[in-house]
Amino acid sequence: MIGLHDDPAPPAPPAHAPALAAKIFGDGGWLHDALQLEHRPQQEQMARAVAAAMRDDAPLLFEAGTGVGKSLAYLAPGVIHAVDQSRQLIVSTHTISLQEQLEQSDLPLCRRLFRAIPALARYADFKSAVLVGKSNYLCTTRLATAIKDQQELFTGPEQSELLRIVEWSRTTETGLRHEMKPRPSDEVWETVNADSSGCSKKYCDCDRCFYQRAKRRCDSAQVLIVNHSLLFALINLGAARGSSLARGVVRPDDFIVLDEAHTVPEVATDNFGLAITSFGFDRLLRSIYNPKKRKGFLAKLGDASALLAVEECLDASQQFFAFLHDRLLATRPILRIRESNFAEPLLDEPLAKLLGQLGRLESRLPEGKVRDELGDKMVRLATYRAGLGQFLTLAGKDQVYWLELAGKHRSVVAIRSAPLDVAPKLRELLFSCHTSVVCTSATLALGGRMEPFAARLGADDAKAVIVKSPFDFARHMRVFIARDVPLPSPADAKLALDVLADYVGFCIERVAGGTLVLFTSYTDMRAIATTLEPAFRAAGRPFLMQGAEMSRTELARQMRAHGNAVLFGTDSFWTGVDVPGDALAQVIITRLPFDPPTHPVTEARCEHIREAGGSPFNDLTLPDAIIKFRQGIGRLIRRASDRGLVTILDSRVLAKTYGKLFLDSLPISEFTPLLLETRKREFRPFA
Repeated sequence: MIGLHDDPAPPAPPAHAPALAAKIFGDGGWLHDALQLEHRPQQEQMARAVAAAMRDDAPLLFEAGTGVGKSLAYLAPGVIHAVDQSRQLIVSTHTISLQEQLEQSDLPLCRRLFRAIPALARYADFKSAVLVGKSNYLCTTRLATAIKDQQELFTGPEQSELLRIVEWSRTTETGLRHEMKPRPSDEVWETVNADSSGCSKKYCDCDRCFYQRAKRRCDSAQVLIVNHSLLFALINLGAARGSSLARGVVRPDDFIVLDEAHTVPEVATDNFGLAITSFGFDRLLRSIYNPKKRKGFLAKLGDASALLAVEECLDASQQFFAFLHDRLLATRPILRIRESNFAEPLLDEPLAKLLGQLGRLESRLPEGKVRDELGDKMVRLATYRAGLGQFLTLAGKDQVYWLELAGKHRSVVAIRSAPLDVAPKLRELLFSCHTSVVCTSATLALGGRMEPFAARLGADDAKAVIVKSPFDFARHMRVFIARDVPLPSPADAKLALDVLADYVGFCIERVAGGTLVLFTSYTDMRAIATTLEPAFRAAGRPFLMQGAEMSRTELARQMRAHGNAVLFGTDSFWTGVDVPGDALAQVIITRLPFDPPTHPVTEARCEHIREAGGSPFNDLTLPDAIIKFRQGIGRLIRRASDRGLVTILDSRVLAKTYGKLFLDSLPISEFTPLLLETRKREFRPFA
C-alpha cells in the first residue's frame, strides 16, 4: 500500500580507499613503482588507518613521527574517498608553511601518482583549493563602490591609498591582502575587502571578484585546505546559525583532517571565547561615521540623528576603554576579572540608541548593496553590545574573563574570555558530526599514552595509534645538557642570564651551520640578543630575531637562504618551522617551555583541577611543556639526511624528578653533560 513504507535509501557508493591505500603504500606498491619512493611501514600503517576511519566515518588520533610522510598518508586515501563518495575533504593546518607544502608539493605528488597508475587514473583530475578568511580578499564590487564614493569615505591620503589598491588589483592573481607590499592601510582595506554582504553572488561578477572566484573554486574542490582559526570560525558560524547538517562539520558531507593537531586545544580556546578590542570597536564606529573627518558610510546618507548617535558612541567608547586602561591596567598588562559589574555599562545605552537610529534608517532604504552593508554594520554593533554585556556580567558559564593590553605599543585594551575546558565544545561541534575526523601530528602522546590528549580534545571514543619516526636519530643527532646554568629564581636572575648568554654564544660559535635558539621569555631573548648580536655581526653570522619587521615565514625563509644564520625565537617558533639541511644544524633550548601560571586561562584551569582533587602541575603544566619541548626538538631533523645538535641549557632536566619525562621524550637516550670548565672538550659538533 502506497505510503506505508518509506522508499529504501540508495546504496552508498563503494569505498575503495582502504584497498587502494594498501596497494599504494604497501611494500613494492604503486608509490614505489610510479614515483620510486621508498616503502615506509609507518606510512603504510597510517594510510591504512586513515582510509578505514574515512570509510567508517570514525574519529582517529594518529601520532606520526617526523619522516613518516603523514601528509601523503592522509591525502592519497582522502582524495580517493572524496572522489568515490562525492564528498569534500577539508584539511586544516596551523601554519602557513604546511599549507604551502600541501598545495605546492604533496597534492601535485598525488596527481603524479594517480596519472602514472591506470587503476588510479579516475582520481587524477581531482580539484583542490586553499581558502583563507573573507577579510583577506579584495572584492572588486566594493572597490568600485569605494572609488565612486571616495569623497564621502576618505581623506586625501586615504584616496591615494585607494588608488594604490586599484593599481595592484590590475595585476594580482589572487587579490589576497598579504601579497600587497606594503600592506594596505586598515581603514581603506576595511571598505574594499570581501567581508561584507556587499560581496555576494547577487552583486558581484563571479569571474572578476577575487573572493567569489576563490569561493567557487572551493565549492567545486574535492580537497579544501584551511587553517585551524578559519575552521573554528566556520564551526562557530554554523553553531550560531543552528547548523542542521545530517553529516559534516562545516559543509554538507565533509570529512576532516586536522594536521598539526597538537595546537587544536589552544586554537579552539582562542576561538570559543570573546575577543573585543578598543581599536576594533573604534574602527567599526569610524567606518560608519568619522566626525573629525566627516567621512564614512553614513556621510553620503546624511541622517543627522544617526550621525549624532555615532558621535555619542565614540565618546562613550573613549570613556569606557580609558577607565579600563587607566584604572584597571595601569600597573599590569593583564588582569583576570573575577566579579561582575566591575565597570559601568557606559556603552550599552549609546549602542542601543545607535542601533535604533540605524534600524530606522535601514527601513527607509531601498533593497540593495547600501542597505545590506548597513545591515552588516548593525549586526557587528549588536555583537559588540552583546559581548560587552556578557563580559560585564560574567554571564558565560565555565568561562574565564580577563583584560589585557595589546598592540605593538601595548596601548590597545582587549576584552577576552575563554572556556575553562574546550573538550565539551569540541565533542559537540567536531566529534559528534557523524563524519570522519582525523587528528595527526608528530607530538600528541604523553609518555607513550594518547589518553591525555584525547581527553583534552573531547575525542574520547577515537581510535589512537602511535608510530615512531623512521629516521636514524642515533647516528644523526647529538644531545648536550648544561649542568651548571643556575636554576631560574629571582635571586639569581642576573647570574643565570649571564651564564645562559655565555653558553648560547659558545655553542653557536662552534657550529658552522645555522642555529635556532628557542626562548620562553621575550625579555630574556632581547637581553641575550643585546649581549651577543655584536659578536655575531663581527663574525659575519646573519642574525635574525622574532618580533622585528619580518614575519615567521620570512624569518624561516631567510634562515634557509643564508645557510649559517642565527635565529632567536620564542613561543611560535617552537613548532612548525621547517629548515632542512645544514641551514639548521643546532637547536638550543634555553629554558623548559612551561607556560606561566599567572595567565588567567592557565590560572583558572589550575584552580579547576585543584578543586577536582588533581595536580595542576602534573595534569596541565607538565604535559603542555613536554609536548612543546618535543616540538622544539623536532625542528632539528626534518629529512633523513639531516644531522645536528640539540643543546639544552636548563639544568632542571637533570636536577628535578620530572626531568626524566623530558629526557624520555628525546629521540635518543644518550646525552653528554656540559660544564663551563670542561665544555670545550665535551662539546663535539659534527664535522
